[in-house]
Amino acid sequence: MTYRFASDVYRHRLDRARRLTADAGLDAILVSTGPDLRYLTGSRADTFERLTALVIPAVGDPRLVVARLELASVRDSAIADLGIEVAAWVDGEDPYALALSGLSGSVKVAVSDTMPALHVIPVAERVGATPSLATGVLRELRMIKDDSEIDALRRAGAAIDRVHARMGDWLRPGRTERAVADDIRTAILAEGHTEAAFIIVGSGPNGADPHHEFSDRVIEPDDIVVIDIGGPVDPGYNSDSTRTYCFAAPPAEVAEAYAALQEAQAAAVAAVRPGITAEAVDAVARDLLRGQGLADRFIHRTGHGIGLSVHEEPYIVSGNDVALRPGMAFSVEPGVYFDGAWGARIEDIVVVTDDGCESLNTRPHDLIVL
Repeated sequence: MTYRFASDVYRHRLDRARRLTADAGLDAILVSTGPDLRYLTGSRADTFERLTALVIPAVGDPRLVVARLELASVRDSAIADLGIEVAAWVDGEDPYALALSGLSGSVKVAVSDTMPALHVIPVAERVGATPSLATGVLRELRMIKDDSEIDALRRAGAAIDRVHARMGDWLRPGRTERAVADDIRTAILAEGHTEAAFIIVGSGPNGADPHHEFSDRVIEPDDIVVIDIGGPVDPGYNSDSTRTYCFAAPPAEVAEAYAALQEAQAAAVAAVRPGITAEAVDAVARDLLRGQGLADRFIHRTGHGIGLSVHEEPYIVSGNDVALRPGMAFSVEPGVYFDGAWGARIEDIVVVTDDGCESLNTRPHDLIVL
């Protein structure tokens, strides 16, 4: 298994992080465990009450502060290859003083947005001010995917497409949503994912809840069924794809609403290109559905960024005026929802290219009759 990229990938990321830290007028950023640390070092460490943090100063070399008893958690990372100083501590010592050593006077420190308050407050006490969030620095890094990341996302997209291609093996009337979800979970793992991060089997009225997972409801012959599934492939990059299924030709009103949804999703994907704003892509899908009288049936944003996290920047939503750039990866997933009756969603992951976008999911977008 490939749990991380080549060390040079992380060296380049750390160099960029140091430059962006300086550009932001910060003296240092502290990155706790989670996807940001994994992005910068390949580390899959996970901790809570004992501080593990990568300290990236604007001037000087980064160092990792980690409890000695948790050193094994960073052994598979690129930290040793990169020559990063590992400052190990034991219970009874002050890890926050260790993290901030070398930073003197009035310092401006930012912390990653997943750092628990348990650690943020002691950092604030030692610098004499509430740290800012390092989100601006880390978002700029992670929002633009490099070639290695895009390749991982392609593999993830192809793997989840193979699961959707087998949906007819499990999804049929008379089975419960839970039984179908169990089969999907097995297939997600068999197709190369390291876990099933989420499984939505929304049949009939449950399909009108965009974040329904699955239940013991028995699937009926006239149901419309929303299947939204995904998970990570090594080294941690996620798939996320939604298709909508049925078991017979749908009623005319369902077919008409679905046709409008399909047009909206295709138009939004076609609109993706460098320079267009995230909110403008959202507007393309939303305006088409509004024109079909379905504005109040589309109740969420058009998409979310994806990478080491299932949901990350950029968000494809009204009010986000971020201009798209090559390398950005996100979902395009408008949906329509009719409370108590049915719902539908179509979702692809796309990557912005120099002149448009590449869709990482290629399964049919029709209302699929099994």
